[in-house]
Amino acid sequence: MKRTSFLKMFVLASFIMPAFFANAQSKIDKQVLMTIGDQDITVKEFCDVYYKNNLKSDVIEKKSVDEYLDLFTTFRMKVMEAERLQLDTSAKFQKELAGYRKQLAKPFMSSDDITEDLVQEAYQRKLKDIRASHILIRCDKNALPSDTLKAYNKAMEIRKKALAKNADFAALADQYSEDPSAKGMKATDQNPARPGNHGDLGYFSVFDMVYPFETGAYNTKEGEISMPVRSDFGYHLIKVTSVSDALGSIQAAHIFLQLPADASEEDEAAMRMKADNIYKELMAKDGKNWNEMVKQYTDDKGTVARNGALSTFSVSRIVPEFIEACKSLEKGQIAKPIRTMYGYHIIKLLDYSGVGTLEQERKGLTERIEKDMRSKKSEEVVLKQVKSEYHFKQNDKNLETFIASVDSTILSANYEPAANVNMGATLFSLDGNPTKVSDFVTYIKDNMSPQRYVTPATYAYQLYENFSNEVAMNYADAHLEDKYPDFKALVQEYRDGILLFDLMDREVWDKAVKDTVGLQEFHERNASKYMWGERVYATIVTVTRQESLPKVQALLNSGIELDSLKNAIRNDSIGYAFVRKGYYQRGDNQYVDQTEWKVGVRNEIASTVDQSTNIVIIRELRDPEPKTLKEARGLVTSDYQVELEQQWVQSLKERYPVKINEKVLEKVRKMYQ
Repeated sequence: MKRTSFLKMFVLASFIMPAFFANAQSKIDKQVLMTIGDQDITVKEFCDVYYKNNLKSDVIEKKSVDEYLDLFTTFRMKVMEAERLQLDTSAKFQKELAGYRKQLAKPFMSSDDITEDLVQEAYQRKLKDIRASHILIRCDKNALPSDTLKAYNKAMEIRKKALAKNADFAALADQYSEDPSAKGMKATDQNPARPGNHGDLGYFSVFDMVYPFETGAYNTKEGEISMPVRSDFGYHLIKVTSVSDALGSIQAAHIFLQLPADASEEDEAAMRMKADNIYKELMAKDGKNWNEMVKQYTDDKGTVARNGALSTFSVSRIVPEFIEACKSLEKGQIAKPIRTMYGYHIIKLLDYSGVGTLEQERKGLTERIEKDMRSKKSEEVVLKQVKSEYHFKQNDKNLETFIASVDSTILSANYEPAANVNMGATLFSLDGNPTKVSDFVTYIKDNMSPQRYVTPATYAYQLYENFSNEVAMNYADAHLEDKYPDFKALVQEYRDGILLFDLMDREVWDKAVKDTVGLQEFHERNASKYMWGERVYATIVTVTRQESLPKVQALLNSGIELDSLKNAIRNDSIGYAFVRKGYYQRGDNQYVDQTEWKVGVRNEIASTVDQSTNIVIIRELRDPEPKTLKEARGLVTSDYQVELEQQWVQSLKERYPVKINEKVLEKVRKMYQ
């Protein structure tokens, strides 16, 4: 079970309650609704959580007050038990909570006005998918002005060539681009060879590229080439080759025919013919035989159980040829075979989300913006507000004196302050609390790195800007709980959720896995719940070339012991024949399903799209029978965990007796009628 499932129960996206509800509750919110162990729970504590998870949330099934009271009581008992065991004092817990708190604080440390502008911009971009190529001229983000100008001029010269009549942008990318992906990679001991993309980045949408590149691409018309666009990597010339309506999240299935990297022209022609034949058979039955054809032919075995369906993907997550095919289809349609660098694909478009309304997309866009470099725009506004609110005051004289003392050792990351530096001098203060030179020196030592393009004073000022901003934001962050009660409540809920997960892992989940004796005993008590259906034990021989089939048939006709068949095929040097055996239920294997379930039956099933034949021999019939613990371990473990939790909760009820104030509870019930 995932931690997020627990956090969702008790964490809420918004804390603003309607005025009528707040007024109704305020009259009794301090009254004690119940006592759990020695802890009093007020009406407000319970109602806040109930409102968030039943009235404000999108839960499918709303709980009554009494039903939710049981859930809440069990939750509180578990948290109290975690505190009794001091799980909240562990270093692991403190680190994890600090990580969640950092994420939760982001909305409280941003400017709503700037964020709204960014949301509007991101939404407009999300409406379109872009395919673009680029040529990169590298330039360090801290490069000297002269080197920056040199890189810019080089990009402009290449742009002139790209704008010339009949210019080949892909060829120019091969020649000039300093993006390694343009030219490809040779094979190494660790990685196979990878062909170059000639500058083609495929399809992408908002948030798929670094913000400056994204902006440059979306501001360039289809078919045009941008002016040089600066990012941390250098200067980009962007050619937009396609702008189309966004598909959003895509669900597609495919029949994949893998083509080896060293495939010959003959191999490729045969594979192309096989793909075309599969497509013809699909079309002959209007695609109604899709699931059958996937099981029979795809080389992507990981998708067979899902009828060829891939995990949901976006346009930037898969090769552009695949996306082109998806964009040409209506839902449910099947495309003609396409060739990619991996082989041939026959694609069926299952569904795509498109883009919702702005309000439907707002939450997701806001969350992405908070994690993206564009959020710096909002952070800059907030930083200015923070410095004003907490009375940031800089001592310019002390700062200038210290900067003047910094020598060139800072550029080699070996800085040590001179003996005459006043380490106790104040550089700035927040609410009158001083930050001294010694604090900044510590920061320099922890954060300096070798520099090539700046002077000591320039680099020291860069570090100071980062340092002073960080101190100011950390100061504001430390006061969030005091300033925003909603934030304090949210952090508390995450704290309780993490404690609950850690405790459940200790008392139920991990315990069930390690308690092998208890697990075995549970399985024996409940063996009838874990049953095999009717099964056969069968040998399946797959022959992929016609010239090998008579040899395999001769072996089988000779009465050979089937368990020796694999060795006999190898000893007789019969190529393109593969043997597997095992137990099968209905639906496990299409060839076994097509064979009569009778001991000794042999069935040969020839492919209609290639030269392969599958031979099935039924060797044993088995009636329904209990699965062994090994065979059913996953299900047994899950059920055993449920039993352990029930027993454990009962022990908690004995340790933390519950007393409910029925009169107050009745008032709460009436509030939600």
